[in-house]
Amino acid sequence: MAGGLKAGTGATGWDPAQYLQYADERSRPFFDLLARVPAASPARVLDLGCGPGNLTKTLIRRWPNADVTGVDSSAEMIAVAESDGGFARLKYVCADLRSWLPDDAPDVVVANAVLQWVPDHLDLLERIAGWLAPGGTLAFQVPANFDSPSHTVIRELREAPRWRDRIGTGANREAAVEAPETYLAALAGAGLDPDVWQTTYLHRLTGDDPVLAWVKGTALRPVLTALADDEAATSEFLAECADGLRSAYPAGTDGTTVFPFRRTFAVGTARAAA
Repeated sequence: MAGGLKAGTGATGWDPAQYLQYADERSRPFFDLLARVPAASPARVLDLGCGPGNLTKTLIRRWPNADVTGVDSSAEMIAVAESDGGFARLKYVCADLRSWLPDDAPDVVVANAVLQWVPDHLDLLERIAGWLAPGGTLAFQVPANFDSPSHTVIRELREAPRWRDRIGTGANREAAVEAPETYLAALAGAGLDPDVWQTTYLHRLTGDDPVLAWVKGTALRPVLTALADDEAATSEFLAECADGLRSAYPAGTDGTTVFPFRRTFAVGTARAAA
């Protein structure tokens, strides 16, 4: 799963190390998504929302003859991605997906865990479909768990009287993604052959307050940014959040915490050249 500030939400800072704490669990949807991409030997591959580049590098390994470009709007994530060189056909671009354009028509576009950060991203999907070379593929996956405690606990805290003036109440992100049927219709309407499905992963997390550690890498980033200049308030908010998450996701007798992680996947393939 690619990370980073993925949609021009510039008020949110990102911590690559925190995000990568559960790198194996976060990456599973990426590989399940790629398994449905039919491209055998694409010439140009884009990874939109590439984050720290750990998954972008797997694209160059899968398609060693392709030119691969990772795009992310987080300078911190791009810096981490670029720090690990050794791939001549791989480059990174720090840019906002809403305005960035590729130089050439891509054969594969991967948008892994990014579109939920892009307002009105159905319009972006239509534009990306227009970038594709004949026979090209757009593949993306987004969260389908905004009504889960991992998000509702944070939202309820942000909307509580003691926090709403300090942090703001913009934590209801249920409208950040669409229903699977909407994505299927959007891909078909853009002239692509759609394949859409959902999967719920049951991750077994370990350690103290593991769900808090998970959301600190993603859903809590706006809160941590808003409280960045107040260490005491940050500690208080995290303690309250930890209590709520601990109650919603209790540890089992074996010490692990089961964390359901539901995702929506979509792959759209353009018609080949006549």
